Order: sequence, then structure tokens, then C-alpha cells
Amino acid sequence: MNLQNALKHKIFETIRESSKDLGQETYVVGGFVRDFLLEREKSGRKDIDFVTVGSGIELAQKVHSKLKNPSKLTVFKRFGTANFNWDGVEIELVGARRESYSEDSRKPFVEDGSLEDDQKRRDFTINALAISLNEENYGELMDPFDGRGDLERKLIKTPLDPDVTYSDDPLRMMRAIRFATQLKFEIEENSFHSISKNASRIEIVSKERVMDEFQKIMMTDKPSVGLKLLDDAGLMKYILPELVALKGIEEMEGQTHKDNFYHTLEVVDNISPNTDNIWLRWAALLHDIGKAPTKRYDKKHGWTFHSHEFVGSKMVYKLFKRLRMPLGNPVKYVQKIVKLSSRPISLIDENVSDSALRRLLFEAGEDFDDLITLCKADITTKNEKKQRRFKENFSLVEKKIKEVEERDRVRNFQPPVSGEEIMEAFGIQPCKEVGVIKSAIKEAILEGEIENNYDSARKYMIELGKKLYLKPKLKNSDL
Repeated sequence: MNLQNALKHKIFETIRESSKDLGQETYVVGGFVRDFLLEREKSGRKDIDFVTVGSGIELAQKVHSKLKNPSKLTVFKRFGTANFNWDGVEIELVGARRESYSEDSRKPFVEDGSLEDDQKRRDFTINALAISLNEENYGELMDPFDGRGDLERKLIKTPLDPDVTYSDDPLRMMRAIRFATQLKFEIEENSFHSISKNASRIEIVSKERVMDEFQKIMMTDKPSVGLKLLDDAGLMKYILPELVALKGIEEMEGQTHKDNFYHTLEVVDNISPNTDNIWLRWAALLHDIGKAPTKRYDKKHGWTFHSHEFVGSKMVYKLFKRLRMPLGNPVKYVQKIVKLSSRPISLIDENVSDSALRRLLFEAGEDFDDLITLCKADITTKNEKKQRRFKENFSLVEKKIKEVEERDRVRNFQPPVSGEEIMEAFGIQPCKEVGVIKSAIKEAILEGEIENNYDSARKYMIELGKKLYLKPKLKNSDL
């Protein structure tokens, strides 16, 4: 493979010239080199990192001045780095450095160093690769730790003693598992042992940084690989103890239940080919977390998990808050999907009422299709006959729902009569009667007592008002 083919973007020539002007050695490093060697560069990588033996900030300023219409140059003096965007690519330049760490922080003490020093501080051998931009060896691969060999061996390995690498910056443990999941690589045995040994140090890393890596694992083709590695390494109990609590199979009087942890991993894998919605994947991950606190055994019914969906939906908010996750629409969405996750199953009966279908449509609203996607992913039985029957049943529910939706239009339901109109009709101010009438109209529509249209709702409103001893200001249409 000709490495000079990696250097076709116009930025490389500008950086080469600027480095020569300043008398500094410069190299392109990290993920850009790794992805080129893996032939993943066509996936649309939008960032390139450079290291220079000298001032990264001075080099960035010189490069920036030579380019046409770059974005604003951002400088981080403490770390000797600078970055900007040009031609749709995020460019970062840093001076070569060596780092040392204190035990209670992942923020390093930084000092100037050589290219080799800089490569030693990298997290993995496959990220310590560098391509020279210098005249004497332009396009040559600098690979002191056989990172190229580890790419061929599909191996995640640290350049130095893994105990040092992971203890210094515990976030690298998450990154090791994330890269193994994304790239379908193995983590080298000593390295994985070291992650297990240092797992507790993940607690010194900010929740935001941990979840950034976790989210990337969740968005891989097969998230269960990373989720299982997190559990095997002892990291999951520090991140999602609610998920770990689902592990294990108990037996009472010869009756057992399934391992809900491994079932959950299957559900996440099942749903992933069908959605890139990270929050739907989260709903799949958390849909059974209420089963641990609600697990009970009695002789008549065996193992039960009554109301686990409701309990689980309540747990979601605390979990999101603890992990510094978004507490707006994302958490509300996940809570709703978790709460409704078993509802479609109860509608499989051929004799299910239209009102039950209307209520599910009303509660799920615009997220109904996502709910059904989760329910289908929740089918993890290995019995092909059962699996086929379950899928056919869900198809039947979807068909019934579609018929009800076309007829009654209750998805994203909005009351045909507003609160303002109720107040105007009876000449009243805001009061509990307004809410009573609105709720009664909604219930009547969902139960099929009246049609979902304005005339039917207004007529029903007038009748309700009279029962509440409200005197309507009648329009001719109400006579």
C-alpha cells in the first residue's frame, strides 16, 4: 500500500511547507492513519490530527494564515494545541509531548518531547502510527510499536505496560472496548486483564466522558460485544449497576426464569439493524431494568415481574440524571417506550377491543412504530415455531392498529374541543370543570362512544355541561 496516497488532501502540502519554513518535523498521526491502513477512510472521516516536534500553536498559526477561508483558529495554550476547520475537515495540530499523571486525576502534566515520546503516550499501538510529512522521508510510516502488525492481527494493545496506560487515564479502558466493538478486534490478553484490575479507577473519569464512549458502543453494529466486554471487565457495575442486577438465573421448586441480562443484550442487537435512533436503542437496553426490583416467586404463578415496565420507566430518570444524560425529550421518550414495552403483547388476542387499540395509539402517539420495533426485537426465543408465531401476532396487531387509526385518527390525539372553547361555551373562567369535560370527551372518543370529530365532541360537551349544572351560551348549531 502506497502511503503517499493517504496524503492527497490539500492540507498536507500546506502543512509540509509551513513545517519546513519553521524548521519543524511534522507527522500525521492517530485515527486518520489507522483508518487509511484499514481502508476505512472512505467512510468519511472528517478530522485529521498532526504532531510536530516544536510548537504546535506556531505551526497552526502559520498554516491557518496560508489557507483560504478557514474557520477561526482555536488555541489551547496549556496543552500546546490548536485547531480549525477547513474544507470540511477538522484540523488539529499539537506539539510532540511527554505526559505524567497523578493518581487521582486523568489530567496529565505535559512537557515538550520527541515524536517517540508522543507515540508512547498514545492509548493503543494502532493509534500510535504516524506518517512523515518531512522532505527526507515524506510518506514513510513511523511505527515503533508494530501497530500495523496489530491491525493485521486485529488486536487492541497498549504501546507501554497496560497497567500504566489504564491507570494513568482510565478512560482508555472504555476506548479499548469501544474500538474492539467498532473494529471487530480482540483486546490483547494482558491488556484485558489490566482493564479488569483497574476497573474501579473509571470512577475518577467524568460521567460525560464515560457516556461519550458508551454511546459510541451503543451505536455499533453489534452493541452486545462491547456491553459484554464492559461486564466481563468489571466496568459495567460502575456504569449501569441496574443492568448488572438482571444477571443470573434463580430456581425455586424446579422453576427458573431466563437470564434477563443476556436477554437484554440480544434485544439491543436485534433492534440495532432496524434503527439508528440512539434513544430507541437505549429503550431496548433499559426495557427490563424494572425486573430486578419486581422479581417475586409464588407457588401458584411461579416467577413474576409484575409492573416491571412501570417501575423501570421510573428508574430511567434517576439513571439518566446520574449519568449526566439529557433530561429533556430523550429521557421522556425512553421512559415512555419502557413503560409501554409490554402493552402490544396484551393486544395479540383476536378479540381485543378497538378501545384498547385506541388507548395504545393515544399513549404511544408518534412513537408507536418505534414501540412495535422494540416489541419485535424483544422476541429472543430460539424456537423457530414460537418466533414465527410471535412475529405473525405482532403483524396482526399492526394491521388492527392501522385499521383503527385510519378510522378514528387517535394517534397524536388532540381534543376536537379546546379548553378555551369550553370556557367560552359556558361563560366560565378556568376551573376543574373544564378539565373534567376535556377528559370526559377524550375518554368517550377512546371508548368509541362518540366519533372523533368536532360536531360530535361539541354536542357531547353541551350534554356534559348540563350534567355539571353549567348553563351553555348556545349557538344556533347547538339548538
